Amino acid sequence: MLDKRQFYINGAWVDPAAKNDCDVIDPSNEEPCAVISLGGQADTDAAVAAANAAFEGWAETPAAERIGLVKKVLDVYTARAGEMAEAMSLEMGAPIDFAKTAQVGAGSWHISNFLKVAETFQFDQMLGDHAPSNRILYEPIGVVGMITPWNWPMNQVTLKVIPAMIAGCTMVLKPSEVAPLSSYLFAEFMDEAGVPAGVFNLVNGDGAGVGTQLSVHPDVAMISFTGSTRAGTAITKNAADSLKRVSLELGGKGANLIFADADDKAVKRGARHCFQNSGQSCNAPTRMLVQRDVYDDAIAIARETAEATAVGPASQSGRHIGPVVSEIQFDKIQGLIQTGIDEGARLVTGGTGRPDGMNRGYYVRPTVFADVNNDMTIAREEIFGPVLSIIPFETEEEAVQIANDTPYGLTNYLQTQDADRLTRVSRKLRAGMVEMNGDGLGAGSPFGGMKHSGNGREGGIWGLEDFLEVKAVSGWPA
Repeated sequence: MLDKRQFYINGAWVDPAAKNDCDVIDPSNEEPCAVISLGGQADTDAAVAAANAAFEGWAETPAAERIGLVKKVLDVYTARAGEMAEAMSLEMGAPIDFAKTAQVGAGSWHISNFLKVAETFQFDQMLGDHAPSNRILYEPIGVVGMITPWNWPMNQVTLKVIPAMIAGCTMVLKPSEVAPLSSYLFAEFMDEAGVPAGVFNLVNGDGAGVGTQLSVHPDVAMISFTGSTRAGTAITKNAADSLKRVSLELGGKGANLIFADADDKAVKRGARHCFQNSGQSCNAPTRMLVQRDVYDDAIAIARETAEATAVGPASQSGRHIGPVVSEIQFDKIQGLIQTGIDEGARLVTGGTGRPDGMNRGYYVRPTVFADVNNDMTIAREEIFGPVLSIIPFETEEEAVQIANDTPYGLTNYLQTQDADRLTRVSRKLRAGMVEMNGDGLGAGSPFGGMKHSGNGREGGIWGLEDFLEVKAVSGWPA
């Protein structure tokens, strides 16, 4: 079993102030695969103090040097990508081939995209020709507490750490205690790249401990959090007394609007996206809204897609989906599937229990419900498992109403060949992102939502600006 009890503070691996061991469970077999320490107040204080001491020097380091260090981080990340894939596969159950491509690739993609943004970003700008003596200065906000989830570990770590580094911030990262091994490895990458002591610090812990301690800490200027809406609400309240900036990327209940004129692959594409990563994506299209004319055909295609989705161990090569991350998550999903049955949704395929032949590991059967209405629990709550709810609609107006009738507003999807409808409906959908006809968002797009899906944006210039303060200066010499 791996021993990862130390924290990375002020450029060195250090022992926790007090022993508080926590097992990391391999979700493929339910066995402990590593042990970490859960930090306490003394560990959090030490990490924040290191970040605070390093801030002035790092903020004054020329942007070109900061960008150069990020390039070195990318080099190390690329060279050790195989190790990173193995870590994420072990800790959160991503099948190894998926881990090598999508999970690892998400991190390198974001690092590369931020480097492109940084090449042209002006930290010192003139206000405009009308005020030649006025300057706009973009300056780092300060010490940032970063709290990341278990479902896309490097996707979220790089979306926070890299723009903060470029901006000139220093930071303390608290990854999910459920899947901490990849972040531990990322700390090794930062050290190998030569990031100065105190700029990046890592303390493992849970939300009630280190997470709360960072949220209330007087020397932390900003919290960047990705996770549940419930936790995001608590963090916002905790941060209020010290008036921290709080950036939140929270849950979702994405609607996928499939009109009768959608392309032939729209339903299959949507179902596969729902099941990807075992359904553990905040932007998953879990509500499939289908126009009545093609409703029965859509149900049949979704069923075929679910039944063709293999489930297997994370260590196994192939295009299957793996287990969900933990017993808590498994039990939650099982309960919600049963609730769907109890509330009268039609179970098309899947259902409760593990897939046939599996009696160990947190494996969930890819599940499709039809005849769902938007008041049912499975249409309201984020399940975070491979569960698709199909809801019929008659008109465009009804589809938009159903799609927007949710506390969430992260990502919606739209499938139609009508160009006017594409532009019209995309403007009406209350979500931070809309993807149409299978065309994914491009490099540098902002990721984030409305309503209970959070605030702030990650990625691109918007993700960089999240970590910057804006200063207006007049009387600037010519």
